[in-house]
Amino acid sequence: MDFAAQVDERLHNLAKPPGSLGLLEQQVRQVFLAWGSFQEELRPRHIIFAADNGVVRSGVVAQLSDITYMQSVHMTEGTSAVTCFCRCHGIPYEVVDVGIDSEDAVGVDRKIARGTADFSVQPAMTTEQFTRAAAVGRERVEAAKARGCNILSFGEMGIGNTTTSAAVLTAIAPAGSAFLVGHGSSKGNYRLWFHKEQVVKEALQKYEGEIQTPEDALRCVGGFDLVALYGAMLACADVHLPFYIDGFITAVALACAVKTHPAVRQYALPSHISREPGMSAALRLCGIDEYDVPIHADMALGEGTGAVLGVVMLKTMLYAVGHMATLDGINGEAEERHRRRMEKGAEHQDDR
Repeated sequence: MDFAAQVDERLHNLAKPPGSLGLLEQQVRQVFLAWGSFQEELRPRHIIFAADNGVVRSGVVAQLSDITYMQSVHMTEGTSAVTCFCRCHGIPYEVVDVGIDSEDAVGVDRKIARGTADFSVQPAMTTEQFTRAAAVGRERVEAAKARGCNILSFGEMGIGNTTTSAAVLTAIAPAGSAFLVGHGSSKGNYRLWFHKEQVVKEALQKYEGEIQTPEDALRCVGGFDLVALYGAMLACADVHLPFYIDGFITAVALACAVKTHPAVRQYALPSHISREPGMSAALRLCGIDEYDVPIHADMALGEGTGAVLGVVMLKTMLYAVGHMATLDGINGEAEERHRRRMEKGAEHQDDR
């Protein structure tokens, strides 16, 4: 019996109707197959890649770009939403500065530059910067693996990164795909939304002859956080480490990684559906349907909040798999109980 059959047998033998835990069963099966073994202890780590995006200078966001720096500092202090989630559940985390626009670094210092270039004017980054950012993602995955981590979750922080993600997704999606540019954190601001859509459209026309691959798209209109996520996901496939994606930004990074190296899909676990319109399109490029995603909660924060909740659910499911009664056990107990009742009934007959 091969290992996949062993996994199916173990899950089907749990004391419950087969498949009754739905997506939780499917995800724990995927994790076992990614590990290539049964493991009862989950050793997670949450990685947040933070960077600024030069395209904010074209007026695509309502927020100040300084928020990237301030919120990243709150993350290192454990006072952001996602780091509160992590602290609540004892999940180690790290903030990796791959391009925050600040003199000092925040968290793990891997700063490529103080933000990318404004892609409405020139490519977001050079080839050398792209290579360095992707290498940072790989390095952090390999470091987590060396610590004994067996599951990762990814998050990001960067004002303007729904714009970069929408641009990258539009570049790699089938021609004619609609509604890939969303409101981001400015829900209801239609004037800003139309401007953002126009900036993305004009930039993709500008780089049409230059974008041939997902890596080209990331370099021309992406961000350092997106590229680091992309490199990290490719590394996860190489070291057989399953990981949770979060919302729209991480889904776009995954779409790029899967198009480059399809085996990445075997290690990627969806957590929640973001309300960004491009979320479903990004997932479909990875072979993931909306109904394959366990959390539908109208979340759109980022940081990896949904991804961490995915880890919490997986930990719960893994505990259940290790401690639930089995159908074989219950059937054996039922047969034994039936045998004893029959013997007792026979004794009563003899007494009469």
